[in-house]
Amino acid sequence: MFVYAAKKSNLPIKVNEEKQYWTLFFEHDLHPRKMMRLGLHNHSDTKPSTRTTSQPFGAWLQAKISEKYNLDEVCGKAAGKGEHKICAASLESMMGFAISKLGKNIRVVSSSFDENHDRYSVVEVNKVGEKAVMCHRLNFEKVVFYCHQVNATTTYMVPLVASDGAKAKALTICHHDTRGMDPVVLYQVLRVKPGTVPVCHFVGNKTLAWVPNLGTKESCSA
Repeated sequence: MFVYAAKKSNLPIKVNEEKQYWTLFFEHDLHPRKMMRLGLHNHSDTKPSTRTTSQPFGAWLQAKISEKYNLDEVCGKAAGKGEHKICAASLESMMGFAISKLGKNIRVVSSSFDENHDRYSVVEVNKVGEKAVMCHRLNFEKVVFYCHQVNATTTYMVPLVASDGAKAKALTICHHDTRGMDPVVLYQVLRVKPGTVPVCHFVGNKTLAWVPNLGTKESCSA
């Protein structure tokens, strides 16, 4: 189990990437024609939540602007339970870590959100697999990726379309072990308790997912 709610383990990611991670939903919500609204919202509410004191996915989410982080502090933290991680400063080290976890037959996928759109409809759902190494670009001047593998997750690639026809692709992670997630956020957004049902979220454009190159994918389309 990875402890998502550990406040001081948060990592700095660019502000415009944050709303994708805050888009929380159930795995059964991943189906064609489902409307998705980016950002953190109260259950059955049309207004964004004002809760900003904690983050449901902890280690790789946007650090608060008032908090100062340095590279050694961020990369020197111990991995959470069920997590294997490194800070990769080169493509070679990133690939080496991914290969050590997934083998040599791998490929890379990522999101492609349009910053001008917050509402999308799901076009289709493509299951990528049960194993992935996620590499999140950190908001430092030096190019560094926080790469980790977390147990009990499923990765999807979800094509989306906005009302004006603009298209996007959402790299999506569903966490099946949610015991470490923030109980207040989960109840506020989804009306569930930690450890009861799988919870999913989108991933921002500057994150790369290394996945096994199986050559086939499960899909559901309209």
